[in-house]
Amino acid sequence: MKNFRKVAIIGCGFVGAASAFTLMQHGLFSEMVLIDIDHARAEGEAMDISHGLLFAKPMSIYAGDYQDAADAAIAIITAGANQKQGETRLDLVRKNSKILCSVLTSLQKVNFNGILVVVSNPVDILTKVAQTYSGLPESQVFGSGTVLDTARLRYLLGEHLCVDNRSVHAFIIGEHGDSEIPVWSSAHVSGVPLNRFCEMRGHYDHDNAMREIGDSVKNSAYKIIERKQATYYGIAMAVQRICEAIVRDEKSILPVSVALHGEFDINGVTLSVPTIIGANGVEKTVPIALNNEEHTKLLYSADMLNSIFHDVQKMFS
Repeated sequence: MKNFRKVAIIGCGFVGAASAFTLMQHGLFSEMVLIDIDHARAEGEAMDISHGLLFAKPMSIYAGDYQDAADAAIAIITAGANQKQGETRLDLVRKNSKILCSVLTSLQKVNFNGILVVVSNPVDILTKVAQTYSGLPESQVFGSGTVLDTARLRYLLGEHLCVDNRSVHAFIIGEHGDSEIPVWSSAHVSGVPLNRFCEMRGHYDHDNAMREIGDSVKNSAYKIIERKQATYYGIAMAVQRICEAIVRDEKSILPVSVALHGEFDINGVTLSVPTIIGANGVEKTVPIALNNEEHTKLLYSADMLNSIFHDVQKMFS
């Protein structure tokens, strides 16, 4: 029987450990199992986080194996290798696809039937792999997508306009990566169209501002990695937000990586669009309005991801 207060985190590197710590702080679950090929590392992370439970809420945190994940409501996959110098994107995709398939096989063996949240990169391709080979319904398999990219966009817009970023409403859609698309045409601040609000705050060079902010969002991870070798706090908070929407059945609209079947004129590709997320996972994508340029860029992003997935799929044929 599924335990709706239990989460499994598979992969205890920087992202997995930061996600475990963030989930512990928010008290969404009463039980958390950490799984890693390096069992000692999982034990160390579980011990370290557990020692701070006095300052949080009661919770059982331990290192385990896939059998311990069988009844988890949510399994969060962060396992994967980082891209090495001289390694192509496709090399990384192939390597992490093999790791992911090993994880999926292990989950199938214990009859896991919860919601699978893929966080490992490249997240859109790996989410498509999980949807294809996990044996779970598509509604139960999705990726963290552009939830963090969207948070970065809203943060930078808030800074630019000197307003609370929670009052900014804008999305990044498409690939979590270089072909991501800021949806400027429907962005607004508390119901006021973005360009009009910018002018209220003394900003009139809209094209340059949008280009600079969009590039800053796209290059955020590169800048962080250049300075500290990895990004993990932001994505950990994004993972927590996704889990919150599931556990509390919030029906929240988040730009997660989902399979599209005709939406936005895209079929059979997995990428990020605003999606209603609740207790059963994906409920419905949200058909936000795109202008012609945004729609063209989304189609390009989809074509690129589809091409990469077909290259990966050859490994399994």
